[in-house]
Amino acid sequence: MDTVFINDLRIETIIGIYDWERKVRQTISLDLEMGADIRRAAETDAIDDTLNYKAVAKRLIAFVEDSEFQLVETLAERIAAIVLSEFNVPWLRLTVHKPGAVRGSRDVGVVIERGERSHG
Repeated sequence: MDTVFINDLRIETIIGIYDWERKVRQTISLDLEMGADIRRAAETDAIDDTLNYKAVAKRLIAFVEDSEFQLVETLAERIAAIVLSEFNVPWLRLTVHKPGAVRGSRDVGVVIERGERSHG
């Protein structure tokens, strides 16, 4: 299986459990690896034959900007569900970064894998 990826997709959203976090938008960052078979697209040179990372990014930006989750875990699960169901992706690895959430740390977050990664 091939991989289409998006790294450091920065999106402003309401995220967090503390009162101040419910009032201000914070920047989160997404790293997304998505299983895809790019062989047909390589033959045809046609965007319709591949996983369109711009379409994925636009969909996730719109979703995350409008969301107001308390936990990055919940946000990660919802993002994964969108990508798997709406873009016909069989497998993904998603990292949700919440920079500055812990004093003394540059970054915190979660990494999840969903779906089946086939080898072929």
